[in-house]
Amino acid sequence: MAAVLIVDDEVQILRALQINLNARGYSTVTALTGHDALAQAAQHPVDIIILDLGLPDLDGVDVIRRLRRWNRVPIVVLSARHGSDDKIEALDAGADDYVTKPFGMDELLARLRAALRRGAPGDPPVVRTEGFTVDLPNKQVTRRGVAVRLTPTEWNILELLVRNSGALVSHDEILTHVWGPGYAGETAYLRVYLAQLRRKLENDPANPRHLLTETGLGYRFRE
Repeated sequence: MAAVLIVDDEVQILRALQINLNARGYSTVTALTGHDALAQAAQHPVDIIILDLGLPDLDGVDVIRRLRRWNRVPIVVLSARHGSDDKIEALDAGADDYVTKPFGMDELLARLRAALRRGAPGDPPVVRTEGFTVDLPNKQVTRRGVAVRLTPTEWNILELLVRNSGALVSHDEILTHVWGPGYAGETAYLRVYLAQLRRKLENDPANPRHLLTETGLGYRFRE
C-alpha cells in the first residue's frame, strides 16, 4: 500500500490517524511541525501527505507552497479551519483536497484513495545548460556527455535548486531540506558544498553562471 506522511501537532489525532492507516496496510511517517514535515518529505519519499494547517512553527499553507517548489506528491489538508477563504488559499497553494475537522475516518480514507488514483503529474524534466545536463527523473548529471559523480548531499542541493529554477531558495530552506531542521543557520555547510558543485559543473567556478549566490539570502539556479 501507499506511504503516507501525517503532519499534525495534535498528538492524539496524529496517533489515531497512524493507527487507522497502519491497520489498513498503509505505511506512515509522522511530523509535528512544519519544518519537520519538510524534512521528512525530503528524507522519506511518500505517496501522499495529510497536512494540518495550524502548526506551531509554520502555517500549513506555507508548508504547501514550500513543498510544491520541489515535490508533486498529492496533499490532503485536514484542518479545523472551515472558512471558504482558508480552503481556497490552501487549494490555490497546491493542495489536492481539503477535509475539515471533526472528520469521519471513512470519508478521509476515500479522499486519500481518490487523491492517490489521480496521482502526481508526469516525471520532472531534464534540464540542460550550455555546460551540463541535469536528469531529474534518473538523478544523473552529465557534462559534455560525461557522467559527473556527485555525492548524495551535492545531488540533494542541486536537485532542490534546479526544481526551483530561477527562484531564490533561502539558506534555511536548503539546510532543512538536506540536513533537517536542526541545521538551520549553519550556512558554512552550504558554502563548502556550493563551491564543490561549482568546481564540478561550472566552466568558470569563480564566476558561476548557473549556481548563483544571493548574498545573505540563499542561492539561485539559472539555466
